[in-house]
Amino acid sequence: MQSVVDIKLKELKKWFSIRDNVMVAYSGGVDSSLLAQVAYLTLGSKAIAVTSDSPSIARKDLEDAKELAHLIGIQHIVINTSEINNPDYFTNPENRCYFCKEELFKTLKNLANQEGIETIVDGTNNDDLSDYRPGTKAGDLYQIQRPFVELKITKEEIREMSRLFNLPTADKPSSPCLSSRIAHGEIITLKKLNRIEKAENFIKQMTGIQILRVRDHGDIVRIEVGINERNLLLNEKLLDIVDYELKNMGFKYVTFELSGYSSGNINGNSLLK
Repeated sequence: MQSVVDIKLKELKKWFSIRDNVMVAYSGGVDSSLLAQVAYLTLGSKAIAVTSDSPSIARKDLEDAKELAHLIGIQHIVINTSEINNPDYFTNPENRCYFCKEELFKTLKNLANQEGIETIVDGTNNDDLSDYRPGTKAGDLYQIQRPFVELKITKEEIREMSRLFNLPTADKPSSPCLSSRIAHGEIITLKKLNRIEKAENFIKQMTGIQILRVRDHGDIVRIEVGINERNLLLNEKLLDIVDYELKNMGFKYVTFELSGYSSGNINGNSLLK
């Protein structure tokens, strides 16, 4: 007897099989990587994956996306987007993600028109519908299709399907853009984004921590790590090294979130709000 995941995977393959061609909005994360895999498996050279390169994208994430696209075999294109130059974006309102996605989907739509591609898909999944995601409105504006939503496929089912394909992203933690580390209302600058990325890279290299957010509160930096990884940072000598290095990066005060990582915590109930 087929499992629910097997049945939904068959439906996902069928969803792609009735399309002439497809462009995948591909970040290299859990969701879009599965889309790229199934699109390529179903459509071959008629499927392409397109990744946005902008200052808010960590270099490691971009390189990982390139490597995985090569592993999958799908044609991969990297485009440049310039949302960082849009005041609606860099002033960092609560709906900042809308302006990022609007820039992305507008660029993808133009490229799709040039290439004669009729269908653009993104990795929004059924669980995302219960979350605040202003970027989905931008997707509606540019007729971006969401097969995971149409087929009611959840995040955990995406991970299970990814394991069936031995995708390295199956258990990958979420990795939102670097701008998400800056509190709404605080201006996003290249200097801040570079400092955040540099700090996260340093801490990961020193500790091996997988789930990490360096939250930028101006002079204050707040380090969040996965709840089960807090012990990896709680070493007196290591704390001194991290404190020294992050202060050299321009932060005046280096703090540690005792409760661990929490999604959206940059604007949560914190003394540093």
